[in-house]
Amino acid sequence: MSQNPTTPLIDAASVDAAINTRMSTRAFLPDPVPRETLEHLLRLASRAPSGTNTQPWKVYVLQGASRDSLVEKVCAAHDAVRVDPSLAEGESYDYYPEKWVSPYIDRRRENGWSLYGLLGITKGDKDKMHAQHQRNYRLFDAPVGLMFTIDRVMGRGSLVDCGMFLQTLMIAARGHGLHTCPQAAWNSFSRTVLQHIGAGDNEMLVCGMSLGYADPSHLVNGFRTPREPVESFTHWLE
Repeated sequence: MSQNPTTPLIDAASVDAAINTRMSTRAFLPDPVPRETLEHLLRLASRAPSGTNTQPWKVYVLQGASRDSLVEKVCAAHDAVRVDPSLAEGESYDYYPEKWVSPYIDRRRENGWSLYGLLGITKGDKDKMHAQHQRNYRLFDAPVGLMFTIDRVMGRGSLVDCGMFLQTLMIAARGHGLHTCPQAAWNSFSRTVLQHIGAGDNEMLVCGMSLGYADPSHLVNGFRTPREPVESFTHWLE
């Protein structure tokens, strides 16, 4: 029997825990995730809201040989761009601002250097920086990679819709003992990704995501990003 939507959840603490323990996991175990589990998570994510119920998201799930082939292609392209920047593909859309300002640039720098500091990567160590950035394109060793697209005909609001879909998927994954890492980094190689997954010419890559079981022994998974206090971003109007 379905629960009355106006009735508080019996186990609200579990929902809170799923939200509070979601993190960008950067090291995964190789353990496979059953297809039925992935289908269940995507079914839950499909309950995410969207403007006038347009449900604009499309999802491509990569496992096995398809996953490994994409990793190989994009890692090779990433290495090639380092040698010859003119080979860069360009992004599907402007995820980040053209010009950074405070406080956003400060948070970005804090995040980056805190992570690098944990991993022993110092400023100027371009080889280690490149290798760590490439971990994105190796899906942090996760057995499942997901690529999300929307139709180019849709407006910017569909990116908001897709973001809600992603968050719902990530929280659902936590509820099943899984971890995730949403990744805008794949946008830099959107042409290669879209060709690999067989997306139509009308599709635009939104982002990628690594999904699997977190490696609890890896140092990087001890990294936690800070959050601003509620009073810093909330205005109460009465």
